[in-house]
Amino acid sequence: MSQKTLTEQINRLLERSDKVELRRLLKHMHDADFAAAIEDFPAPLILQLLLLLSLPAQCHLFVYLDPQKQADVASLMSRNDLAALFSNMEQAARADLYNQLDAQQRQALMPGLAQAERDDIRKLASYPEKTAGALMTSGYATLRSNWTVSKSLIKLRLEAPDKETIYQTYVIDEQRRLLGTLSLRELILAAPDSLIEDIMLSEVISVQVSDDQEKIPQIISYYDVIALPVLDDESKLVGIVTYDDAMDAAEEEATEDAQKSASVAALDSPMSKISLWELYRKRVGWLVLLVFGALLSGAGLAFFEDTITANIALVFFMPLLVGAGGNAGSQAAALMVRSLATGDVEYKDWTKVLRKDALVAMALGLTMAMTVYFLGLLRGGPEIAIIVAFSMFFVVFVGSIIGLCLPFILSKLNLDPATASGPLVTTIVDASGVLIYFGFASLILKI
Repeated sequence: MSQKTLTEQINRLLERSDKVELRRLLKHMHDADFAAAIEDFPAPLILQLLLLLSLPAQCHLFVYLDPQKQADVASLMSRNDLAALFSNMEQAARADLYNQLDAQQRQALMPGLAQAERDDIRKLASYPEKTAGALMTSGYATLRSNWTVSKSLIKLRLEAPDKETIYQTYVIDEQRRLLGTLSLRELILAAPDSLIEDIMLSEVISVQVSDDQEKIPQIISYYDVIALPVLDDESKLVGIVTYDDAMDAAEEEATEDAQKSASVAALDSPMSKISLWELYRKRVGWLVLLVFGALLSGAGLAFFEDTITANIALVFFMPLLVGAGGNAGSQAAALMVRSLATGDVEYKDWTKVLRKDALVAMALGLTMAMTVYFLGLLRGGPEIAIIVAFSMFFVVFVGSIIGLCLPFILSKLNLDPATASGPLVTTIVDASGVLIYFGFASLILKI
């Protein structure tokens, strides 16, 4: 069934208030598809739909809605309905929703929740955005090292409905310090009378609550784990980041880097939902800055005005040379930004990477120089050919080195290296290319 057809069918069922058919429809399709079909519905209509469904179905569907849509719907719900929804939501999801509510809504919500739920929401909602603490969930299972396997399995069976995952369990002491971990598979295969301390893995990969969320998908991928425990400053277990939440964070970071690589400030909402003013505001700053950066190229042209006037054939090759330098710089920057983001390259690798890229840049420059030399012969003669070839070599070489170094420099300044690719590198390399090209021309032609 297409999304359009599904949307029309849901509308018809809502008009008839057909609870049975709506529940049947939701049962036989994925919640994500159902949420996508109603994403353009007004908040009152979505609320009407939710209230026709059972509470578990409401929770499953609600978490797939856009965060802003969630907040809009929540603002229309009664205190009792909202409290019931919160109580049945997964811990991390309700903390995210709590952060979307205004102060008045939060104040109205809290009395309807159990004390443990209030404490859990406040704790999870207190961590800064884009940190492990903000990404984690408290829906994890814990065991004690002196328990037997049979006792542990009984406990997990009782707790499973309230936990986001029980496939990986964590062993803690009385102070909640992390002692070890083991999987559900290892528990099932172990002898019933075995002690947890004898079968658990003591060396546990973990992160701190203040760690940047960008590193979490890398760690999960590198160590091939399904969840990552999160510790506080006292090494106490406070939550876990599951594989699916880590992948959401990776997608968010990749989207942000892609936007920054085009010199666009990170968007706070999807492109289809962001306002005109917000989209304008996110783009205009960099565009204005890059205009002033391009003035450097204009200043270079003005400085070499006599050289250009004396040999107009030089102008023919300027776009070709400047474009090649910008492309080489963008390539180097893109490779370096991604390598830094994935942890493939670290600061200690600076000199090694610089030496390698310098050799590659020279080889690329030499290849490009040989290519344009013959064009120079055809267009302007031997002198122009030499100027163009030498300029091409150095423009490509310098462009590659700038593209390589700029992400490192920005990282050292605690700025996002993703900003170094695309228009920013191209603007800097363009100005450098103009100076190199006409500098060589003035030297060789003695103008």
